[in-house]
Order: sequence, then structure tokens, then C-alpha cells
Amino acid sequence: MAESKSETICGFPRKNVEALAKDLSAIAKETRAARTGEELTHLKKIERWGRACSALGYGTAWIAPNPISPALIALGKNTRWAIVAHHINHGGFDKVSNVPDRYTSAVFAQGWRRYIDWFDWISPEGWNVEHNQLHHYRLGEVADPDLVEENMYWLEEMKLSRPLRYLSSFIIATTWKWSYYAPTTLMEARAVRAKKAGQEPDPRSILRKDVWDPRGERGAELWKTCLGPYAAWHFVAIPAMFSPLGTWATASVAANSMMGEILANAHAFAIIGTNHCGEDLYRFDTQSKGRAEFYLRQILGSTNYRTGGDLNDWLHGWLNYQIEHHLWPDMTPLEYRKLQPKVKAACEKYGIPYVQEGVWKRVRKTLNIMTGKTEMLRTARTTAVPPSAPDLASAPAA
Repeated sequence: MAESKSETICGFPRKNVEALAKDLSAIAKETRAARTGEELTHLKKIERWGRACSALGYGTAWIAPNPISPALIALGKNTRWAIVAHHINHGGFDKVSNVPDRYTSAVFAQGWRRYIDWFDWISPEGWNVEHNQLHHYRLGEVADPDLVEENMYWLEEMKLSRPLRYLSSFIIATTWKWSYYAPTTLMEARAVRAKKAGQEPDPRSILRKDVWDPRGERGAELWKTCLGPYAAWHFVAIPAMFSPLGTWATASVAANSMMGEILANAHAFAIIGTNHCGEDLYRFDTQSKGRAEFYLRQILGSTNYRTGGDLNDWLHGWLNYQIEHHLWPDMTPLEYRKLQPKVKAACEKYGIPYVQEGVWKRVRKTLNIMTGKTEMLRTARTTAVPPSAPDLASAPAA
């Protein structure tokens, strides 16, 4: 006899899901208790690798346009974002012993420190709302701003040929930090501000003209907060610093900076945009209830890449531990490596799918979703689609 609805969670036996949640909580507790302070030492080492890439990239960029300097520049940018800023802003080092204030979520990239800690296209305020809250605690729902399948509906509506869809996806992948993340994170921050002021939030769509028009309030904030400062620094000010070496050097730095930006976007898309997308991952039509279901959804809606070793993990931006990161966003990169085999074994024990593949396979599966070739898995559908402006107060605690 088929199990009744009350006996399952997202289609999986309730007793297995609840037992898994109990095991996972014990694993997390054990890992937190075993902290030694090496977690911060390890982060500083990876941070130095990223800074060395940036220094070598710009230090050679003046010679001539070339592929090496942009690649190093790109790797430096993504180290700062995906590994350093990402884990610090989640509070991963807040409870590590003897951690300096600059490595805590309350200080890192806050206020003027943004320009020395994490000067990117993305507003730290917007990132906290869009990524740390909505994406992590509404994963795979319509309320998740990063639900790729939902975000690409416009490509389906345009009725483009499949080759043009793949071309559009390529353009998105090489520009998405400024064309998607900058406006999306800022819109989510604006929505929270509006809610606190008792106002109706703006519709969440980056396809609206007023989002980009610098003459209006919304567009002006995007250009003043995100696009303008970043572009002015990286594509004008930095090349100008090389002007004493001549016009060729200045132009070479500008060209390599722009190529580095394209590579940074493409690299970030490959290791970030593919984390929760593919015909073997789930999306959800309702909000999760309880910790057991929350844990299950983070596993069903996420994928890992090849794991292990500092070099491999660094090149993956430590996003190859996406399942573990979504289970416990406030842990450190080094802890995710220790957690991963335990989490995988627990999933296998209770018959819960644990998806882990090479990043290029995940890129292919993501492109198939983006172009409408395949669809994501879904648990029981509902007739009513959840609103895209969720109440942040309803998100479960980390």
C-alpha cells in the first residue's frame, strides 16, 4: 500500500527524513565542538592565494593584452567573493576563537569597509537579503531569487530558436554579476526597506526599464551604489595608474581588466549558477515546515562537485560543498570539507539522493534548464503559486 501523505516528507519516508535530520544535527554539533582556530588560518592562506593572483594579474597586465593576466585577475576576484566574502558574511567565522573583527559578519564589508574588504558589483546590504536570507531559506521556491528555471521564463516566451537560446545563455553567463546580481540584490534590499516603512515593495523584475534608467530613483541607486563605482575603479582608475608607462600600457591594462571581468563572470557562473539547477534536482511549490524538511530540501535542491584538496576546492570557490553549505550556512570552508563524507554517508544510509558530479556536467544540465530543453523535478504541486515577496520573519533560524 502506498504511504499516506502524513507518512512522507516531499515524497520520502518521514521516519527516514526525521532520522536523517537527527543524525545531521549530531554531525554539526560534533563539528562545531571540534573547532581549533585552524579554520581562520586556513582562510587567510586561501585569501593570500587570491591576493597573489590579483597582484600578478595586474602586475603583468600592462605588457600587452594576453590570456594569463585576465585569468589571474578573474581568479582573484572570485576568491574574494565566493570564498572570503561569502563565508564571512554568512557568519562562518563569527564564533571561531580569537577571530579579528574584520573577519566577522558585523564588520566585514560594512559601510566604508566595503571598498577595502569586498569592492564588487554587488551591494553587501542587498547580498545579505537576496542571498543570505531569501536564497538560503526559500531554496527552490518561487520566492528564491536565484531559481534559474523561474528566472528564465522570458526566454521561453520569446520563442527563440534553440541556438539563439544557447547564445543568450552564454551572454548571461559572461555578464551576470552586473546584469543580474547587482540589480537583483539591490531590489531585494529595497523591498525590505519598503516593508519596514509600511510601503508596497516594487515588482521584482530586472527587465523593467526603471531599474536601469539612471534618471529615476531606482536606476539612480543602481548606478550610484553598484555599477558606477565598480566600473569607474576597475576600468578607468586602475588603468590610469599605469599611464606613466605610456598609452600602450594603459590600454593593455584596460583590455585585460575587461577580459578579466568576462572570465570572472563565466567562472562564477560555472561554480555558482549551476549549484541548484538540473533535471535531477528539485524545486518546490510550498514553503518548508520544520527542520527535518528544511534539511531534506537543501539536499534535494543542491549539488556538489568534485571535492577534496585545497587547490581543487579553491578553483571551485569552495562551492563544491554546496549541500553542506546549505545545511549549515554559518560554517567555515575547512569544516565543509570535514563534513562532506559524513553527510554523504548519512544520505546513503537513509536512501536520500545526494547529487555530486563534475562542474562541466552541471554546466550542461543548467544550460538545458535555461534553454527549456529539460525541467527540474518537483514535489507535490499546489494550485496556488507562492508570492515572490515572502515574509523574511518566517524564515527558519540558521
